[in-house]
Amino acid sequence: MTIAHEDVRTDAAVAAQLRTPTIQVMTMASALNRALADAIEADPEVVVFGEDVGALGGVFRITDGLTERYGEDRCFDTPLAESGIIGTAVGMAMNGMRPVVEMQFDAFALPAFEQVVSHVAKLGNRTRGTMRMPMVIRIPTGGGIGGVEHHCDSSEAYYAHTPGLTVVCPSTPQDAYSLLRAAIASPDPVVFLEPKKLYWTKGEVDTSIVGEIGSARIAREGTDVTLISYGASVATCLEAAEIAAGEGRSVQVVDVRTLTPLDDAAITASVRATGRAVVVAEAPGYASVASEIQSRVFERCFEFLEAPVRKVTGFDTPFAPPKFEHWYLPDADRVLDAIDTLHWLDEHGEES
Repeated sequence: MTIAHEDVRTDAAVAAQLRTPTIQVMTMASALNRALADAIEADPEVVVFGEDVGALGGVFRITDGLTERYGEDRCFDTPLAESGIIGTAVGMAMNGMRPVVEMQFDAFALPAFEQVVSHVAKLGNRTRGTMRMPMVIRIPTGGGIGGVEHHCDSSEAYYAHTPGLTVVCPSTPQDAYSLLRAAIASPDPVVFLEPKKLYWTKGEVDTSIVGEIGSARIAREGTDVTLISYGASVATCLEAAEIAAGEGRSVQVVDVRTLTPLDDAAITASVRATGRAVVVAEAPGYASVASEIQSRVFERCFEFLEAPVRKVTGFDTPFAPPKFEHWYLPDADRVLDAIDTLHWLDEHGEES
């Protein structure tokens, strides 16, 4: 089942806001907080809930101040029961509300996984579209914060593999704001993955920009090789691209942004232009989103490729302890090593 984006609701309040550009420098955490606040103000059916999201403002303070500003009817705490949180959200969505729930940490969402797969993802198809599921499941994801297993997992492949779900993972404060607004406005369920490592990164945010679910972006222009990534790994790719530029290689970076549906057209156009590609992601590489992107690039770009499509990912092990996570997570050196294997020719036409 695909999202019918033409059904995304708009109203006078949203339209008026979009006509008034507001640009501020924000952290990703602040951008997400602003997106939630603006959605609450724009739509009386939007409610935010989860563990410690009320008075505390969430573990990462993404919901800070929402209960104080809008009351416990719009942002409230729940018991420590993820399956109950999702089940409640399903009931609300079935009755016309737009719940936005927080799972606190990536692996904490797994007790609710059966609800997500069996009900959240299926009800629209099961009812032939007569019952929609306008809900957002916010999940802090990934490593880089010195956490332990269950707190730093990258579980995007589970959700991307599930038909009926849209999966989004921003890499900038701007996309965090605009894509969360688009996710909340969507008539169908969205799993919104928030890279914890990026919560305190800063950038300009224009609250007039409407996010486009299913659209990738070119984070850096280049002509020699394409790096394809999402979430926290986009920054790693940009770092590698800057180093490669000093070595005389022009690297294009594609930020996928939406894992499902994937923007095949943008990815394909980039790789056909450069002839080389490396896919970079934090999650383990086996049966991963990175593997799917790699496969799609091979299928669509084979005759344009100068070398096999490489993949740089986390290792196929449980997440490393805090002291060792820097060995586990892909870094610029691993990305540059992969680029070096892409059958480069020297000035004499011989492989270097």
